[in-house]
Amino acid sequence: MKNIETFEDYQKTYQKSIDDPETFWAEVADSFVWRKKWDKVLQWDFHKPEVKWFVGGKLNITENCIDRHLPERANQTAIIWEPNDYQKPALHITYQQLHDEVCRIANMLKKQGVKKGDRVCIYLPMIPELAYSVLACARIGAVHSVVFAGFSSRSLVDRITDAGCKIVSLQMDLIGAIKPLI
Repeated sequence: MKNIETFEDYQKTYQKSIDDPETFWAEVADSFVWRKKWDKVLQWDFHKPEVKWFVGGKLNITENCIDRHLPERANQTAIIWEPNDYQKPALHITYQQLHDEVCRIANMLKKQGVKKGDRVCIYLPMIPELAYSVLACARIGAVHSVVFAGFSSRSLVDRITDAGCKIVSLQMDLIGAIKPLI
C-alpha cells in the first residue's frame, strides 16, 4: 500500500476504504505474513449483528510486529521506553532485543504449562517487561489480563479468579527475570 504523504492522499485512501472496504483491507493485509491466507475478506450481517474479517485466515500478530522486521531492521529501535526519573536515560530497544525478550518470556510461559487459550495475569509496572509479556502471550495464543499495582489485594484476587488465570506473571528478582506465581 502506498504511503500517505498529503491530506489529499489521506482523503483518497479514506474514500477507497469506504467505497470498497474488501479490496482496501485485502491490499493492507497483503503486506502481513500469513500462515494461511484468508478465504474471504469480509463476512457481515448487520441484522444479527455479526461481522467477521479475514475468514479462514491464520496469522501470528507478533510475527508481523517483530519477526518480519528482523532481516532489515534488527538493529533499529522498535520501542523507546522513557523512565519516570528524567535523569535516567531512555532505553532504545531494538527489534532483535524485543524478539529475544518476547521469545524468552513465551518459552518461560510454555515451560510453566501455558498454552493457546489459557489466561495469564500480568502484574507489572509500566516497564519494558510489560510489553514483552503482552507480546509473549500473543505469540503463544494466550489471553493476557494486565492488572496494575494500584488495585487492592482483594481486587487483584477477584480479577485473577474471574479471568480464570492459569498463571500470574510478575517481576520478583534483582536480575530482571519474570517469575511466575502459580
